[in-house]
This record gives sequence, structure tokens and C-alpha cells, in this order.
Amino acid sequence: METKSLSSLCLCLLLGLTIGKVEEENPEFWRSQAKKSLQAVLDRKLNTNVAKNILLFLGDGMGVTTITAARILKGQLLNQTGEETIMTMDTFPYVGLAKTYSVDFQIPDSAATATAYLCGVKTNLNMLGVSAAARNGICKSQQGNEVTSILKWAKDAGKSVGIVTTTRVQHATPAATYAHSASRKWYSDADMPAAAKKDGCLDIASQLLNNTDIDVIIGGGRKYMTPKGTVDPEYPRDLASRGRREDGRNLIAEWQHMKLGKVARYVWNRTDFDSVNPDTTDYLMALFEPGDLRFDVERDPRMDPSVAETTEKAIRILRRNPRGFFLLVEGGRIDQGHHASRASMALHETVALDNAVAKGLELTDEKETLTLVTADHSHAFTFNGYPFRGNSILGKSPLWAKDVLPFTTLMYGNGPGYKVVNNKRPDIRNVNTKTKDYVQLSAVPLDTETHGGEDVAVLARGPMAHLLQGVQEQSYIAHALAYAACVGKDLRHCQGGLDPGLPTKAPQGSTTTTVRNTASTCGPSRPLLMALLTAVLAGWLH
Repeated sequence: METKSLSSLCLCLLLGLTIGKVEEENPEFWRSQAKKSLQAVLDRKLNTNVAKNILLFLGDGMGVTTITAARILKGQLLNQTGEETIMTMDTFPYVGLAKTYSVDFQIPDSAATATAYLCGVKTNLNMLGVSAAARNGICKSQQGNEVTSILKWAKDAGKSVGIVTTTRVQHATPAATYAHSASRKWYSDADMPAAAKKDGCLDIASQLLNNTDIDVIIGGGRKYMTPKGTVDPEYPRDLASRGRREDGRNLIAEWQHMKLGKVARYVWNRTDFDSVNPDTTDYLMALFEPGDLRFDVERDPRMDPSVAETTEKAIRILRRNPRGFFLLVEGGRIDQGHHASRASMALHETVALDNAVAKGLELTDEKETLTLVTADHSHAFTFNGYPFRGNSILGKSPLWAKDVLPFTTLMYGNGPGYKVVNNKRPDIRNVNTKTKDYVQLSAVPLDTETHGGEDVAVLARGPMAHLLQGVQEQSYIAHALAYAACVGKDLRHCQGGLDPGLPTKAPQGSTTTTVRNTASTCGPSRPLLMALLTAVLAGWLH
């Protein structure tokens, strides 16, 4: 069997010699390309302007493997081989890596990571807008442990601010810009335990109105804003789409009342969204779905705009402020495609986000706008198998496995794609693996695929973009952005001088030791704790 596999590999390599473009066989092709790239780097001048605007594009779950695979898909959608395609985010001159672990876990969730890159403080799994001194699900532990985000710092500095997401606006990533919650799952008051409400904690949807005056709010999440049983305007017969709030509040109506005297628009469909004039609109709340938005390949363009279109509307509204703006744009369903092990969905979502990045660059001036593209975490997602140049990124490797069966070049380490029956993998020779609903194979059976723990890419361009280089803690990102824009506490970039908040040198011989108690010497056994933890995490993260 091993001989057959080796023979197949040799045949693949031999056939592969004819796949590349003829020009690529000429050494001068690569030398010329490298020379141009080298000169571009040599000619690069540092942009040390103060950033008037900050554009932060966040691909939820967009690890490096996802970026590579999406790059190939984007090219193949244009009838190219794909590998040589240059995505918009590929053009960013400054690249770094961010370490994504949370205070309590090696592999994080989107709430802990959002708190890191938005608030500049790492925290525990499942919590957002609070430090690691708080405890998951314990309302009282929030008090005194709240941390604010760069969105609030920008608003306090007089800038306009906005959030655009393809998930519900109460989801972990956007919520970390404005909310403080011991549980990312407290979307509405109906999702909170009685003890948390009794102790005075507010649900995330309520905090969307109360905490920070956000100029543009675009995404999904209508059902968390309206009283229980409220019929959804788009899906009147769907009981799951109806309002969920138990306190009787209509937060959409409250938001509209709060904006009396301003030009404030609430919309839930494409027609009304298109009618919003960004040149005369002060505030916009656009909630296109009861929950998360549809995947881009399933989106009805007659009802819902693309993330590039929502990004454009947001920028056109926010940039009217002469002091500038902060805008977070999240491609949130990249993550959900991966959790379902539907690689096609995840990659199309990544391409859609890259299109939004292109639109953002088109509408802003690089001299005054710091643009960042990054991810919160990666996934257990692999790209393997020696496929030919130009092979469909959603296709199969020409190299078959030892069981004499083909496999896809994209696979997962765990997830719902575990299909081994009687110690035998399914035969996919006649299966179309390129469809949006195909579930890639996985090595370990789980209901939903998990996050990955490797570092994520940080790509930057614009004023002070060179600060976003090297390998940094994810919490560094918020501080670098704030420094570049002169928002928050560190104003040295626009005022000069030393930051009074920086610690002075410790006396010689002094030491500071922090010990985190990670386990108890008594209590349940480790296997039992691990079983309980697995069950709890399944509920937290998905």
C-alpha cells in the first residue's frame, strides 16, 4: 500500500511539471518579480501622521490557512489558477502576528479575544469588556472589573464611531466595543439567569443603547431588541424570529426616541437601507435579520446588502465628522462556516470581507486612515495533499490515501465531518465537494468544529502602521491603534513627552510575583472536571 502511495506521488509530481504557466519556467520571471517587490520595500516611507480615522477589519476565525485558501478561491472565481492571486489584504505593507491565548485557556473564544484587541486587556473565556478578575457567568464579579474599548476612547475624543457585522450586533466581537458582561451569551434579558438580573447586570442588547453613543450600528439581532412575541416584519410566521425580551422593552423604539432632534434612521431591509442618504444622516441602525445575517452565498441581494455595501454606507456617514471616525467591520460568519466544517461557506465569507476591505481603502485616504485587518483566532483547518497548481481549492487531492480512497485538500482536525464507519472512510470519488453545503472530513468527531490556537496575522497600512509588526500579545493591538490616533490615555504621539502612566524603573533587587491558582488540591477528579468542562464549552462557544 505504501508503494502505491509513493507511485501515486511520483506520478502527481511528474504530471505537475506541465501545470505551471510557461513564463514561470523562465528564471527571469521570478527575479524580475522579486526585484520589483524589493524596490517597493526600499522606497517605502514611514507614515508618522496622526491617524484621523481607524478602520478595523476583523475576520472571525480567519486564521492564516483560511487567508491562503480564500486567496486561491478568489482567483479561481475569476477563472485564474488562484495561487498567485493578490487579495486586497495582501497589499498591506506591514505584517505581524498576534498571540491569541486567553488568561485561562490556550485556545480562546471570540469574547476573550475581542476584549484583548479592542480593550487592550486579556481576559477569561466567555467574558467580554471585563478583566480576568471577573468570573464567568457571575454578575457580581463584573463590578469594578469593567474595561472600555477603543471605540469608546475614540468617541470620547470627539470622533464618530460605528460597528458593522455579518452576525447579530449583540454577538461577541461587536459587543466587546460597548458592553461589559460576565457572559457573552446574555444577548437579551431572556438569556440571563435570574440571579444576574437580581444583582443588577444588564443584558448586552440594553448596553448597546446605554453605554456608548454609537453613530452607526449595522448587522442582525432584531429579536433581542423587541418584547417577547413581537412578530418579525420579514418572517411573520416564524416563531423563532419573534421578539425575546421579557422586560417588555422595545429597544428599537427607545433608540429612535433617544435620537429625537437628529436625523436617525432605523431600517431592516435593502430598500430602506438604500434610501438612507449618508450625507444627511446622523445615526443609522440597520438590523437585517432576527439573528445573524445569512451567509454571503445564500444572501438575497434584493433584501440584504453585502458587507462591502454596508461598510460603504457606514464610512460615508462617519467620515462627515471633521475629527474622524473609528469603524469596526466584522466578517463574523467565517467562524460559523468553519464550526459547521463547511469550508466553502467560510472561504466565500472571507472573500466577501476582502471586498469590504477594498471598499474601505477606496473611500479613505491612506495618509490619514490607519487600516488594520486581523483575526481573533483560527480554526482546526488544514490545507494538504499535494494538489496540482490550479486545482480547485474545494476539490480533492490527486494523491490518494493508504486506504486507496481520495480526500479533499481542505480538512478539519475535528468536527461534524467525522464519517468513519466500520473503520472505513467514505468513498468521495463521485461526490461533488465544491458545493456550499459539503462538510469536509475531520479526524475527531464533534458536533461543531473547534477554534485553533496558533498566532493570527495582523496586517496594517496608513499612519503609524509600522507599529503593527513583530510577534505581539493580542492586547497590544488596541494600544497601538490608540497611540496612532491619539485617543485614550497615551497621547504622546500628538503631544510629545513621556507617558506619565508608564511605570518607573523598579528598585534594584525588588521582585514582583503573580501566582494564578489554576487548580485545587481537593474536589472532583481531573477526568470528571474535563468531562464537565467539555460539556460547558459546547454550550458557551456555539
